Amino acid sequence: MFGKKHFTFQDIPDLSGKVAIVTGANTGVGYITARELARKNAHVFVASRSKERGEGAVEKIKKETGNEQVEYLQLDLVSLKNVKQSAENFLAKNLPLHILVNNAGIMATAWTLTEDGIQDQFGVNHVGHFLFTQTLLPKIEASAPSRIVNVSSLAHTGAPPAGIEFDKINQEDAQPTFQRYSVSKLANILYANSLAKRLEGKEVYVNSIHPGFVKTELTRGIIDKYGIIARIGLSVANLFAKSPDDGALTQLYAATSPEIVEKNYRGMYFVPFGEIGTKTAQAQDDELAEKLWKYTEDLVNEKLRA
Repeated sequence: MFGKKHFTFQDIPDLSGKVAIVTGANTGVGYITARELARKNAHVFVASRSKERGEGAVEKIKKETGNEQVEYLQLDLVSLKNVKQSAENFLAKNLPLHILVNNAGIMATAWTLTEDGIQDQFGVNHVGHFLFTQTLLPKIEASAPSRIVNVSSLAHTGAPPAGIEFDKINQEDAQPTFQRYSVSKLANILYANSLAKRLEGKEVYVNSIHPGFVKTELTRGIIDKYGIIARIGLSVANLFAKSPDDGALTQLYAATSPEIVEKNYRGMYFVPFGEIGTKTAQAQDDELAEKLWKYTEDLVNEKLRA
């Protein structure tokens, strides 16, 4: 569908002296992303909820790459207090931060609220990453040239005509689960757009990407909700899915390719494998992006005060 690969692992430049955080890096595309950054000599933090799985991924990456500068960073995106603490724990290390890949996510889960009472897909995929990024942002700016990559999805095209219906985000029966996922992925793009505009003129390059349809654990929410029917459907679909290695290429492109700086790519949306993709009209709506920013900022402040 996307033709010849525009970017491969071999195109990642040497990253000696660079520090990176990859959320959701204990498995799937996030793991491959962290592994390849480490292979090119970056100091990599595997940010994930499970200490056991996170530390297991760290040891595996060290073994596969020979890079001992790989660490676990505890991050639970369902808790905004934990998200803020996680970012502060990193900042306490007094390291620079050159690459942040907001990769973690959930998809098509049954109706659930986060610890803060936010619909889980919107809360984990967007709100948690918003707070994590904003808390780390001064360090990212101070470490420039630097990159921020929001992992979105082609699924952003499935958002309703209004894009984000803020009054329906926390209404249980207002939207089907796949549409809630689409809204969260649209939010990933809109947040990248807004942040890129705010950082215009600075050497911080913020972009969003669609990794392609990849065979990963992301589909566990579908299986949990729809059971055997989903399991059968996914087993067929996975015959045509990308491997996690291929799925990681587009975010690695946005995180490391010299082209990002050379062509001054900011607020772009990339598809496999490092090609410029087409956003929906909603994903290019500056007014909606600003409305989302204020909504999220107010929501985070309210929840952290509670």
